Amino acid sequence: MAFTMWRGVVGLVRPTRRPGAIEELIRMLPEGIGVLPFMVNFRAGVREEFSKAIPQYEQYTADLAEQKVDLILLAGTPPFCLLGVKGEAELIKSWEKRHGIPIWTEPQLHVAAMKAMRIKKFVGVSYSKLQIGIVLDYMKDTGLECVTMQSIEVPFEDVGQISTEAVYAYTKKLWRENPGADGIYVHGGGWQTVKVVELLERDLQVPVVHAQACNAWMIHKQLMVRETIPGYGRLLAELP
Repeated sequence: MAFTMWRGVVGLVRPTRRPGAIEELIRMLPEGIGVLPFMVNFRAGVREEFSKAIPQYEQYTADLAEQKVDLILLAGTPPFCLLGVKGEAELIKSWEKRHGIPIWTEPQLHVAAMKAMRIKKFVGVSYSKLQIGIVLDYMKDTGLECVTMQSIEVPFEDVGQISTEAVYAYTKKLWRENPGADGIYVHGGGWQTVKVVELLERDLQVPVVHAQACNAWMIHKQLMVRETIPGYGRLLAELP
């Protein structure tokens, strides 16, 4: 049995069972959009986990397609970045052909959002040096240039405890110390820091791309909804 809502239903595969991110995304969406989540269970945030995760994503994608959702978003950048831009694109096209549903990975979303915001060179922040290395290897083939990307390093299980204030201060300092970029990339959906986007954009006068805002942005685009949401930055306010 497939359930519907009047503006559409989004299937979401999250990389961990950490609370907060799904709730944050739902608050960013207008009324009438349903979210059907599945959760992979990354526990340590290590390369071995990431490299073995694709079969689990494939199964959850099939489960969501069976529910006849309108769009499937696959969160978690490392598993798909490890495939490379070409390998990732080929895999997702094969799943879309099999299920007849639009599918986006998180790396694809981030690149699309940066290009929509006319970002060519970025300063990036994350919460994992390991993930930074994986992401930057992927980014080399996207046409985007990284000026610098640094991490607020914490244990994987504590990522959700990083405060908006800490991310703001760290990112602002990094931006000031590394001139030449035209945008900021806040990588990772594990920290609930989406409110930092508008603060940074207002104070630094620069576009900011954040993982959760990218998800909400693509949901608007794919479901053909243009109800702008204040308080989450330009990507959701302008819906480019």
